[in-house]
Amino acid sequence: MKLVSYRKEKNSPFQMGVLLDTDKVLDLQDANKQLELSGEARYEFPADPTAFFTGGFEAVEKARQVVAYVESNQVESMQFDRDEVELGTPISKPGKIICVGKNYAEHAAEMKSDISEHPVLFAKFANSLIGPEDVIVKSPLTNKLDYEAELTIVIGKEASHVQQEHAVEYILGYTIGNDISARDLQKRTPQWLQGKTLDRSTPVGPWVVTADEIADPANLEIKSFVNGEKRQSSNTKHLIFNIPYLIEFISSIMKLEAGDIILTGTPSGVGLAMDPPGFLNDGDLVTVEIENIGKMENKVEAYG
Repeated sequence: MKLVSYRKEKNSPFQMGVLLDTDKVLDLQDANKQLELSGEARYEFPADPTAFFTGGFEAVEKARQVVAYVESNQVESMQFDRDEVELGTPISKPGKIICVGKNYAEHAAEMKSDISEHPVLFAKFANSLIGPEDVIVKSPLTNKLDYEAELTIVIGKEASHVQQEHAVEYILGYTIGNDISARDLQKRTPQWLQGKTLDRSTPVGPWVVTADEIADPANLEIKSFVNGEKRQSSNTKHLIFNIPYLIEFISSIMKLEAGDIILTGTPSGVGLAMDPPGFLNDGDLVTVEIENIGKMENKVEAYG
């Protein structure tokens, strides 16, 4: 199931939906009301997508039942064509945005870094998040804006001191992240934060694919393009620290909660490592693709 944040009117709030196989977006709120009118049990869904994801696996299972009702009864009144709506970032205000640095050996090499004994963790904040159709804002503070395609995990329930063998039980789904980085800001101090969380700089989307639809997250092709030119091309099987290990490691440090997201690291091919460097400029189009999840395209726009 593909869970989306969408709106029909430009200034209206985003609300929770499901992208059906027919390429239509189902309004979960209205479908839920229809389910009640049919005499079947009704479930309480928050309209706000972030609130939905904090409901974790319970919310997803209820959504699955609503979708099953709509499809089995061929109800079409709560559905919109995909091109009729604007998609937002699925979770606009997650409790935690945890990022993993240098998690592909070839990327660590191109950054002239050793492979760390432990995962390199840093954070982003919600101010940086944008949707799959929004522009990436190029701050006037940077002349070295870079892209980083990343498989992104969505947590489905509270996780503390989780063992690797049970880690998959805590994953609600997967989405695409583009860890846009201002390299000049990132590199001017030992801490990376200022180069990683500029306003409206980090696209996440276009939807969350529930974990049951990703048979092997450790074997997904991941690619990025700038203006159609391929920049990154790898596979998640090359992660240094795989997803179960990351969940074990992170949950031993801090409690993870439903709706938290983890960006798992980027492969080689970033703009900083090119000769000459291939940084992003006003008007550039950045595309990120991950197998079995989808594609996300964002244009770069200079601030102001």
